[in-house]
Amino acid sequence: MSVTATVPRRRRRLAVAAGVSLLALAATGCSGLGRTAVGPVTYTTEREAVIQVNSPSVRGCHRIAPAGAHEVENGTLVDVILYRTRDCTGRGTTYVPTRFSDVTAPGSGPWRSYSFVH
Repeated sequence: MSVTATVPRRRRRLAVAAGVSLLALAATGCSGLGRTAVGPVTYTTEREAVIQVNSPSVRGCHRIAPAGAHEVENGTLVDVILYRTRDCTGRGTTYVPTRFSDVTAPGSGPWRSYSFVH
């Protein structure tokens, strides 16, 4: 085996190793950015204002406008739980699967927050 044939192989191996290392580093770096629910959550407030939140984080509690919402459309790829409280606690929750919507019953209070099922 000649020395000239060994050099290109060594360079290829180094290039592949460097590429794999960069790919692993990029994947690790992106995972720290946090996952989002791809798509919009759209809700209509008690005052008939239409609010759309695009790709919110799947983590945490998301507050709805102070007036609350009486209609919510889940256009994301993740299921949503609606709450009557501002801090995603309490009874009277509503489960809204991905690509569905829900409207409050007459006489019931508005939704004031939501969180994602993940």
